[in-house]
Amino acid sequence: MGQPTVLVAEDEPKIAQLLVDYLVQSGYRAVVVADGARVLAAVTIEQPDVLLLDIMLPGRDGLEILRELRRRSTLPVIMLTARVEEIDRLLGLELGSDDYICKPFSPREVVARVRALLRRSTSAATTHPFEVDDAAQRIRVAGRPMPLTHTEYRLMHALVSHPGRVYSRDQLLDLMHDDLRDVTDRVVDSHIRNLRRKLDDLLPGQQVIHAVYGAGYRFEILEP
Repeated sequence: MGQPTVLVAEDEPKIAQLLVDYLVQSGYRAVVVADGARVLAAVTIEQPDVLLLDIMLPGRDGLEILRELRRRSTLPVIMLTARVEEIDRLLGLELGSDDYICKPFSPREVVARVRALLRRSTSAATTHPFEVDDAAQRIRVAGRPMPLTHTEYRLMHALVSHPGRVYSRDQLLDLMHDDLRDVTDRVVDSHIRNLRRKLDDLLPGQQVIHAVYGAGYRFEILEP
């Protein structure tokens, strides 16, 4: 096996070079693309294992790139952003970003996130009984349809699509509801209880939605 490749889509030369230096020192092959209009072509040519994607790119916006990428690929993506507004975070999550890193950041943290994401994606590549049908908004477990409300589907879709990722209650609320004025994070716990009950009917005795103390919830199928 060759070195894992990280495609760095970043137009600030100093930041891009810093990331390349740390990635290479950590055993990765790193390729930089500075123009948003060239990112998708670079993905096709370089076949990276992870994409570090800056939201603010010349030529084409990072979220627009992510939207098109997700139509054809499940390539792990970490968004790099100096824009911390909730709408950007929400949009990135809905489009299928795997992680966020806000500027300014430590390059060591970026390398650690890349390593963790590669580990999760490798683990997720193993066969598991969950099948997501985006077009029909259905989820099957071991071939059997899981009865879900629209809100439960949005919640379950986010969890199943990113095994091992910890979602905070606030992030899950953003994904579940468009209008948050009268919604509290207790609603998340209620939906999680319902999902666990439905999952227990399909996978008796096997817990796949795990509470992470002080952080939120993650989806993970643990080895028996």
